[in-house]
Amino acid sequence: MHYLIIPGLNNSGPSHWQTFWTKSLPSASRVYQRCWDKPQKEEWVETLDKFIRQQKDDTILVAHSLGVVTTVLWLLRAGRQGSIPSNIKGAFLVTPADVERVAHIQNFAPIPSEKLPVPACVVGSENDPYMTLERVEFFAKVWGTRLFNAGALGHINSESNLGEWEQGRKFLAEFEGGL
Repeated sequence: MHYLIIPGLNNSGPSHWQTFWTKSLPSASRVYQRCWDKPQKEEWVETLDKFIRQQKDDTILVAHSLGVVTTVLWLLRAGRQGSIPSNIKGAFLVTPADVERVAHIQNFAPIPSEKLPVPACVVGSENDPYMTLERVEFFAKVWGTRLFNAGALGHINSESNLGEWEQGRKFLAEFEGGL
């Protein structure tokens, strides 16, 4: 299985679990956006589309924060168009950013509330400053995904100081095992 790492705002830095996973998963690559600090919805979705269409192996999309919203937007758009590549096996979505409530990323709003066209799961945190666990639970339900509660880990980002984030690797293995 290949893992396409999809960072959020400011491109998950060197101490972010996504950076560790990019290096440590047996087969992983990473999406690179042109502008990380002033994201534009259409540009981010189009860039993600280009990276996804370059994948040749069976792939799980591994998204964080604004990368989750970008991934959901892409999945629903490609699903409506019937253009999701058959090698995209699922989406592992970690702590979505609440683009409806965070001013500098509101151009990504609204967060879609439709069933996703591929198997997916959402990981939420009990004390995420960017989306409450209740909202994560709501989106997991409307997206038709499984929810993993990671406990009180903040936004599950560099500030959470998780290194490889072994708990997340277990969630990923459990999700992948159910595909």
